[in-house]
Amino acid sequence: MDRYQSFARSGFGRFVVGKLGLPDPYPLRRHSPTQPPLDGPVLLGGSGRLVEPVGAALGSIGLDVVSESPRYGALVFDATGIDSTERLRELHEFFHPVIRSLGPCGRVVVLGTPPASAASQVAQRALEGFVRSVGKELKRGGTAQLVYVAEGAEGSVGSTLRFLLSGRSAYVSGQVIRIGTGPIEVPEDWSRPLAGKVALVTGASRGIGAAIAEVLGRDGAHVVCLDVPAQGDELSAVANRVRGSTIQLDITSAGAPARIVEHVTQRHGGVDIVVHNAGITRDRTLGRMDEGRWDAVVAVNLASQERVNQALFDSGALRPNGRVIGVSSIAGIAGNVGQTNYATTKAGVIGMVDSLSAQVAGTGTTVNAVAPGFIETRMTAAVPLFIREAGRRMNSLSQGGLPVDVAETIAWFAHPASGGVNGNVVRVCGQSLLGA
Repeated sequence: MDRYQSFARSGFGRFVVGKLGLPDPYPLRRHSPTQPPLDGPVLLGGSGRLVEPVGAALGSIGLDVVSESPRYGALVFDATGIDSTERLRELHEFFHPVIRSLGPCGRVVVLGTPPASAASQVAQRALEGFVRSVGKELKRGGTAQLVYVAEGAEGSVGSTLRFLLSGRSAYVSGQVIRIGTGPIEVPEDWSRPLAGKVALVTGASRGIGAAIAEVLGRDGAHVVCLDVPAQGDELSAVANRVRGSTIQLDITSAGAPARIVEHVTQRHGGVDIVVHNAGITRDRTLGRMDEGRWDAVVAVNLASQERVNQALFDSGALRPNGRVIGVSSIAGIAGNVGQTNYATTKAGVIGMVDSLSAQVAGTGTTVNAVAPGFIETRMTAAVPLFIREAGRRMNSLSQGGLPVDVAETIAWFAHPASGGVNGNVVRVCGQSLLGA
């Protein structure tokens, strides 16, 4: 429980926070099927190649695009037309008059061209500094993202806009997302886009893993929940909630990959979505870390993923247009005291995304990862008070995230219309002040 956030929202707390300039964790607006995606209309600007397809995508989502409003739910700017340093001034011209009219939990999305293929690599790369700074300036739960859209991928932006311009991305800010070309499957029912899909979630018995299973199940997937036999009761409870099934298995065992392949092929004819969530910590500073702690973390957090992926690809158990999703961590980006083993494995997950996404490019299969920051779980609740408070406050949203924030990001990667989203590592950390 975040007692500071409760205090900051009280009458006296607001006075103290304002007077002393303390962190002000605004309550985030998360996804609810009974609420519209945004609390206000969208202002769309820019003059690049994405204005028309983005406008059409916003209309299909049901968002109201206006030319003027006293308050906006989102500001979306097509910067693909910025082909020189001089034209960067267009960012100021669009945002300066309206940025203070962005409502609570508002969204800023800037769309660009991947710098390596842009007419001006300098100008397009400059967009990253702009967006990350905007994300740190926004108040009241606002977020900012940059989406690089490759030439020819103009029709692939829909699922990403649905994610970013909604409460599903409540704890995602300051991120750079790349969309390329890929097969787009338009679901019959956008509220259940994973209907007919089979998803495997490792480490599914509790915390983030349980939330992933619940969100994928909500979106229509049959979820195969995997965890060690010692977690059998909790695993069964999760599977029952999501109307899925279970595998009780030590994922580091020699026969684990073959057993997973056998299970998903014999019972489901294959698997569409694989979420590598299983992970452990065995913290010690390097000089005090024995081999057992090092080996255990590497075995669970990284080596098991490589072995399972190899088995799924070799056997053909991963169906066409499959989704492989890893769970990294900001520890793998920024490092962390006492976690050389853990950070090594989480950086390795990013390496796995880089390697596999290049191998599957053009096949319809995608490989991506999330990198959570401070997420409110039973594990983080046991962290010493001052370290816990630092984790909560050292981000642009001044609060910890929830397991559902990680799960919603994974559901976006898993979406059948996200075929152009490949090779991304997206931090779910409220734009943590640690890492890139």
